[in-house]
Order: sequence, then C-alpha cells, then structure tokens
Amino acid sequence: MRGLACVLMFQTHCYDSWLGGEARKSTFFMWSQLGGTLPAPLFLFLAGISFALVTDKLRQKGISADQIAHTTIRRGAEIFGLGLLFRVQEYAFGFPWAPWSDLLRVDILNMIGLSMVLMGVACWVVLSLARGAQTRLALATTAAGIGLVISLLTPLLWTNWRPHWLPWPLESYVNGVHNLGTPQPWLFPIFPWTAFAFVGLAIGFVVLSEWARNRQATIFALAGAGGIGLIDLARWLDRRPEQIYAVYDFWHTSPNFFLIRVGLLLVILAAIYGWCRWGAGQWGFSPMIQLGQTSLLVYWVHIEFVYGRFSILHKRANDIRTASLGLLTIFLSMLVLSVLRTKWKGRGAELWAQFRGPAQAG
Repeated sequence: MRGLACVLMFQTHCYDSWLGGEARKSTFFMWSQLGGTLPAPLFLFLAGISFALVTDKLRQKGISADQIAHTTIRRGAEIFGLGLLFRVQEYAFGFPWAPWSDLLRVDILNMIGLSMVLMGVACWVVLSLARGAQTRLALATTAAGIGLVISLLTPLLWTNWRPHWLPWPLESYVNGVHNLGTPQPWLFPIFPWTAFAFVGLAIGFVVLSEWARNRQATIFALAGAGGIGLIDLARWLDRRPEQIYAVYDFWHTSPNFFLIRVGLLLVILAAIYGWCRWGAGQWGFSPMIQLGQTSLLVYWVHIEFVYGRFSILHKRANDIRTASLGLLTIFLSMLVLSVLRTKWKGRGAELWAQFRGPAQAG
C-alpha cells in the first residue's frame, strides 16, 4: 500500500508542478489531482497499522505501558524532527526566493510524526487501564472513537471554533492556517489528518486479534465490503438536506468526505491483500513493494526534482505528453534509487568494519 501511495503521490505532484496552460483546465488534470486526495490518507493509515503492530509486539513481550509509550512516542518525535529538517532543507534549496514562513509549514512528515506521538499517548492511557484478553478490543475501540471525534470536530475548528488566540505557527497545527489568515487545504493539520492514522491504528488491532488471524481472508473481504458500505453511507449523508454545520466544505473538512476516503482505504486494503496473496504480488520483484520499503527516501528526494530548484522540467509550462514522460522518468529514477538503498542498506557498517580491521592490525 505504501508503494501505491508513492505512485499516486508521484503522479499528483508531477502533473501539478509541470502542467501548464490549457492542460491545467483539462479533465485529465482534474482526475490526476482527485487521485491526489489518497496518498496522504494512505501514508497516515499505514502509519497507524504499523504503530499497532509495534505496540502489540511490545505488549506481547511483557513490556510495561510506560516503556511502550516511551519507545513509540520517541519514534514519533524522530519522524517529526525529520519533518522539521526537511523544511530546513527545502528552505535552503529555495533561498533566497522561499519565504521564511516555509520553515514552519505543516507538512505530511510533521503530521505522521505528530500522529505517532498522539497514538502513543492514547495507547499508553488504554494500556494503563485495560487488562486481559479485551485489551486489543479496548485499543481498537478507543482509536476508532478518537478518529471519529477528530473528523467531527474538523469543520468547527476550521470555522466557528478557530483558536484565534494561538500564534499562527501553533494554530496551523490545528487547522492549517499558516500565516495566511484562513485555513489552507494544501497543508496537513491535526484536524482532520490524524484521524486517518487513528483509523489505521484501530484496523491494525482488529487484524491482530486471535479471531482475525484465524480468518484472514474473511476479515479482509469484510473490510472491503465495509469500505463500500461506508462510501454509500457517506454519499447518502451528503445528499441529506439537513446539515449540522454552519459551514459545509465537502472537499476539505466534511466528515462525509472523510468517511468516503476511509471506505476507499478499506477497499484498497482488501485489494492489496488479494494482490499479495493470490495475485501478481506473488510473481517475484514488485515495483510497488520495493517503493513501499523506502517510501520516506523517495518522498524526500522526488520533491526536489518535481517542485524544487532541480526540477527536471519547467514548472507549469508543459503539455500532458511531456509531463507524462517526466512522470515516467521520476518513477523509474525513484525505483532505481529504492533498489540501491535496499541493496546497500547496512553495507556502510560492513565497509567500516573491513576498513578498521586492517587499520587495527597495523
């Protein structure tokens, strides 16, 4: 799923950066950007599932709730720190044209890290209170409830309940206001983005249950069917004339759009399970799986060659064919980079040991 998120991210960024003129008004461009609504939810959703796997593994080893929280929250803080470092790099490469406020922009890496910190706190509270066989159920229920609450509060915190009293760098983490006076839909604030991570956390604990482990195919089929049901429910709610929010923004803050994307994530999860168990995922080398193993690296690098100073094409100046060739170039380049990263992972330590051996002997 991370590999799929990478590919969707590549196409969204490439077409957004490089298409210009009439191409930006085309239906093709519209659909390419609509596909761009999925990569961030996918990354956050998978962060939640991975978080559940790590937490459950530590719990099975008998590690205390405090130690689990320390380990998982520290990892979240590391990812958050990488997000800040990435902003510094982007600012340095964009100097002197980049505004200083870009250093404080709330981006996806920041939110993945912060989501992990928040999930660590939530799991610590539940693990400190729950005991026995129902612990996974309590964790899953709590995570799902938090995700739903975040989604429901989002429209209010973007409008009527905006925390104006906070400095904009802090308010931006709530609603993505940045320094522009109003919430910006291209940023990744806590509301609504962390909700996807908590949904992933809930799904992760469900899949890890003993009942689910003995019925994997059934569980993933139910996930796919449940996803379709969520999409239908959200579309039905969206068509209702009654609205509970004074300001209803379907594409940016609506809980209905959140439910649709959660439904799509569940359908994708079921499809990927089938792909890996019975489909082409069993055939050998998979570009999707390979990219997913190094998703942070390819995210970090491709940005500079698409949006940054080293963009391989002129920005907003190309037709669909040229931008598509650029997309293919980015995909193949990132795939090669990913393979090299996997091949050379750990080789640095080996080379250092080989170097030190003769040196010490001398």
